[in-house]
Amino acid sequence: MNEHESEKLGGILENMGYIEAENTESADVIVFNTCCIRENAEQRAEGNIGALKKLKKSNKNKIIAVGGCMTQQKGRAELLKKKFPFIDIIFGTHNLADFESLLKRKLETGKSFIEISSDEYSMKECNYVSRKMFPSALVNVMYGCNNFCSYCIVPYVRGRERSRTPENVVNEVKSLVEKGFKEITLLGQNVDSYGKDLTPSIDFADLLKMVNGIDGKFRIRFMSNHPKDVNEKLCNTIKECDKVCNSVHFPIQSGSSKVLKDMNRRYLGIDSMNKIEMMRSIIPNVYVTTDIMVGFPGETEEDFNETLEFTKKARFNGAFTFVYSPRKGTKAAEMPNQVDENVKKERIIKLVDLQNSINLEHSLNAVGKQVTVLFESFNEKDGLLSGRDEGGKVINVYHNKNLIGEFKNVKITKANGITLYGEII
Repeated sequence: MNEHESEKLGGILENMGYIEAENTESADVIVFNTCCIRENAEQRAEGNIGALKKLKKSNKNKIIAVGGCMTQQKGRAELLKKKFPFIDIIFGTHNLADFESLLKRKLETGKSFIEISSDEYSMKECNYVSRKMFPSALVNVMYGCNNFCSYCIVPYVRGRERSRTPENVVNEVKSLVEKGFKEITLLGQNVDSYGKDLTPSIDFADLLKMVNGIDGKFRIRFMSNHPKDVNEKLCNTIKECDKVCNSVHFPIQSGSSKVLKDMNRRYLGIDSMNKIEMMRSIIPNVYVTTDIMVGFPGETEEDFNETLEFTKKARFNGAFTFVYSPRKGTKAAEMPNQVDENVKKERIIKLVDLQNSINLEHSLNAVGKQVTVLFESFNEKDGLLSGRDEGGKVINVYHNKNLIGEFKNVKITKANGITLYGEII
């Protein structure tokens, strides 16, 4: 989501006549699009902003703007301005599409200011996008979140769920396919909630069918799901739609039902396992990836072991693993029994080691198989093409020709750890 919003900010600037600078020293405008999902993201943002103090002092005409989730937090923009008074523009998540007018205001008046809207429903569609991921493209289907997981800041900084109309989504995808993009990822904090606020009624499975009906050869991916909302209709739709990848990101967060209850996830560990089994029974060769958090407040050794056992049984094709980070303003930050940092580190190492061993088994089992790869990058010096199969697994092929944006059948010949190599057939 943040990556796509950075593309939108780039699109706005390009439409104004700006071109991308080679470095911060030569830039006239520097924009930080921040994240606050975890503490280290905010620390990195502040470190990078602070590093520009001398640069701003030597060139007062250089404009520094900071936006995104970090600035949308209550009172955070004012604290940021106090700590870094050389920032020219501070804007929130709901003001992104207004960045052109905000920059013009700074250029015309010379004054610094804060512009944070608290009304997500006033947020405008951004008509400019500087696509940086060819042959892949990101497309929002909705914004915001209504789930209020006890650890998550997203509903507070992105607001309530708002769905784009299916016509807008389909038209954007159609335009991208006509321009040659070969992989479209549909984005939402919880895509399974798509359409609940629209009239007439439509759900995400319906939208997938509509996008799948667009002419052209391309892939459809989507993220992210919420385990409580994944159902048979969605799974059957994935199976039936030839352009939709047989790949589902299914963020369980924990294998412990007690921890899941404290997280306000509204499902139990057994519910997640049952849905994973359902997906695998309906969708042929489905790839299931996940998010797993360790060290949530009150997580005992027994709870963590339940997560390890769940991971062993689920045999995910990939997992984003991370340590719980308190976010001010969320319920979890005020919970008792915060887990010691050293314990968190021990647990994350165990979990990562386990998932890496599963990843390695998947990689070794892939050797000898044939897959369709969409190539995304080419290192001309080394003659190395890289792309992904339908499940999102990166596959490398040595070749003498740039095939970025092309689909090729590849036989996997070697697994070097979890890295796969193959040859075009």
